Amino acid sequence: MTGNEQEERRRRFAAWRKADRVLARGPAETTMGERLTALTTDAGTVHDLDDRADIYGDGVVAELERRVAALLGTEAAAFFPTGTMAQQVALRCWAGRTGNATVALHPLAHPEVHERGAFGAVSGLRTVRPTNEPRLPTAEEVRDFEEPFGTLMLELPLRDAGYVLPSWDELVEVVEAARERDAVVHFDGARLWECAPHFGRGLEEIAALADTVYVSFYKSLGGLSGAALAGPESLVEEARTWRHRYGGQIFQQYPAALSALLGLERELPRLPSYVAQAKVVAAALREGFEAAGLPWFRVHPEPPHTHEFQVWLPYSAEALDEAGVRQAEETGVVLFRRWSAQGAPGLSCTEVTVAAPALEWSPDDVRAAVAEFVHRLGRAPS
Repeated sequence: MTGNEQEERRRRFAAWRKADRVLARGPAETTMGERLTALTTDAGTVHDLDDRADIYGDGVVAELERRVAALLGTEAAAFFPTGTMAQQVALRCWAGRTGNATVALHPLAHPEVHERGAFGAVSGLRTVRPTNEPRLPTAEEVRDFEEPFGTLMLELPLRDAGYVLPSWDELVEVVEAARERDAVVHFDGARLWECAPHFGRGLEEIAALADTVYVSFYKSLGGLSGAALAGPESLVEEARTWRHRYGGQIFQQYPAALSALLGLERELPRLPSYVAQAKVVAAALREGFEAAGLPWFRVHPEPPHTHEFQVWLPYSAEALDEAGVRQAEETGVVLFRRWSAQGAPGLSCTEVTVAAPALEWSPDDVRAAVAEFVHRLGRAPS
């Protein structure tokens, strides 16, 4: 990172941190001291802090595993330091059991885009793609795919396509199509917690469709780090062995486990209200862009399927970033954060997350913030 990039980053974080109106607060906006103080203050509400610290996964970590298994209705769950490791292990275990190391997944799935080819490089897995459309595969695409695969992996929601989800009936049909091919089904459920409102089903019923499910504790729930792999007892026990082999048998993880328990206790019950408010925010954004007379824009999907969605505008990422930082500095309002160049030249995309702070925003507040943003966009460098 160059000196100018570091300075821009410091400026951006300072503006976000000082802002008093945001749609969500990110972890980068709090200091280590603030996070540790909050954890120390609040953790006693979910676990006895006079209990000894965990040793290689017992104590509070084991309690967290039991809580996740109960929430998802699975026989067992195992804590992992990262979701990347959890899914590597899950799919490696299934490859051994099915005798087929081929995993069918979407080209925009996290392992394909963000993990540097880890499936093949580390675990000897091969990936195939039933569809290239910006959505999860259909039952017909799974059923008619031209070669065998041992596991169908479905990312719920599919983040890089816009946090999109199928309907409940479509999801059931896709799972049934995989079963017809004697494949197992694994859910990349890093953000599974926020999918229940869209499906109109509880977490247990959603998880019951899959053979294994991975969930994250820092995405949506605000934990420090960590993930869990949930599924049948025998598979989870095998996964614990591979977790050790992959270097995930960490001596003590109680800060992450405590923050995860806090997330399950506090954030999980609030997620439906965030999802509902995301629909309000998305509609008001569209109305604000229309009123501002922008030449083109897109809110995707509309309405949002979860409490996160995309916004696309026909400007450079640099111009949009500058407008957003100016708005935060000059008005104390953060509407959009980082933008990235996507698709055609001059087209950029950002992700919008709606969380607890956004519940205080009315549609008028959103529309006013859009007007302020567009005003500064007109003064931003192109």
